Amino acid sequence: MEKIPLTGLTPKEITDSLQISQGFRGKQIFKWIYSHVTDFSQMTNLSKELREFLEEKAVVRSSTVNQVLKDPDGTIKLQIKLNDGLFIETVLLTDKNNRKTACVSCQAGCAMKCAFCQTGTLGLARNLTAGEIIEQFMYLEEEAGNLDNIVFMGMGEPMMNLDGIRKAISILSSDDGRNLSTRRITLSTCGIIKGIYDLADNGPTIRLAVSLTTADPELREQIMPVQKGNPLPELRQAIDYYAKKTGRRVTLEAALLHNQNTSPESAKRMIDFARGIDVNINLIPWNPIETLPFEEPDSKECKNFVYALEKAGLNVTLRTRRGRTIKGACGQLGKTTANPESE
Repeated sequence: MEKIPLTGLTPKEITDSLQISQGFRGKQIFKWIYSHVTDFSQMTNLSKELREFLEEKAVVRSSTVNQVLKDPDGTIKLQIKLNDGLFIETVLLTDKNNRKTACVSCQAGCAMKCAFCQTGTLGLARNLTAGEIIEQFMYLEEEAGNLDNIVFMGMGEPMMNLDGIRKAISILSSDDGRNLSTRRITLSTCGIIKGIYDLADNGPTIRLAVSLTTADPELREQIMPVQKGNPLPELRQAIDYYAKKTGRRVTLEAALLHNQNTSPESAKRMIDFARGIDVNINLIPWNPIETLPFEEPDSKECKNFVYALEKAGLNVTLRTRRGRTIKGACGQLGKTTANPESE
């Protein structure tokens, strides 16, 4: 019989899955797991017999770190092997104030097919379990120490795996788990309207980011096929609903593509979309991906676009690009099956 992975299980699920009669043991094991203890022999408040039983029947984690890459700017990327042989990637970002953010994946691959994203070329293999999501966070903490934030912005579309994400968040934010404040958690979607309403109505109340990229419906449909079933007017209504329902300002994200979505007309459309709703705008100069037919914007393009939005009274940030030497920057994640040694 396969051993049971315990990361991602609640204390009750731990005792139930292992048929342990003493309910308090589940809470003890749970606390050890989120104290980064992966060896049952080190769980010293458990009896010797229980530790031996756990060794026989269970494992703490189901995945393993296959590769660690480090950028000179402090970015760390992990390639993680799942128990079915698939690979995912997760990234640690450190900002100028030394705040550490885990950028975690929620799917192996992605079905959304955004034209400017490496992950979008892979197709979808499957959703990740709550345990596989949490393990990324734990591995990154073991590389870099305690993390301040988590963003569901890695491989995959979070709204298509809300159940797994909800369970991961409930465990990470638990007092006996990682005790991470939900104010430090962000979910980034390419614009799944149904998911935005679901998250607003059913929680958890976390920060929401929407990858808009352009407010030109024709261009958006070309580069973001999600536009076909999630048109801009309805998406705007959903964003407004989320901000009002939760009291949290929503972030609009835009990957800036050379001569694609950086014109004065593009800026005007984005201004019209954002005006009147509680949002800030996060602009991300596109990170190069050799196999995709786009170019990086030049600094003048970026500055002019920022100026146009700021002149209209919008709150705008031009993101500093990090992790590019290790293909760990936004849009560059893309490994689910390859072995690094074979590249």
